[in-house]
Amino acid sequence: MEIKPTESELEILQVIWKKGQCTVRDVHEELAKNKDAGYTTTLKLMQIMHDKGLVERDTSAKTHLYKALITREQAQQTAIDKIISTVFKGSTSDLVIQALGHHRASKDEIDAIKDYLKQFEGK
Repeated sequence: MEIKPTESELEILQVIWKKGQCTVRDVHEELAKNKDAGYTTTLKLMQIMHDKGLVERDTSAKTHLYKALITREQAQQTAIDKIISTVFKGSTSDLVIQALGHHRASKDEIDAIKDYLKQFEGK
């Protein structure tokens, strides 16, 4: 089963990936720095994420701790697969051209892309 986090769930996962294990309050306080988010909304979203298998909840203490069950890389892959199939109609090259045409890549990033592409030239 493929897990597809929503935009709000990805925002919560960003906090958990950054901090490691978090309480709902930890996540809520971090999200509240950038947007108006109610505590109960954050709580409900994290409960849904637990039900979906995106996070696990440690209930051994009074304050529950949440930990991500998917990695940042897994979430990125799911998101990019969706974008390639829907927006770019399966064309990976169109995605790369669009990304590099509108977002400035550093020399190190360009070198890393070149090195990655060299792996496929010999195949």
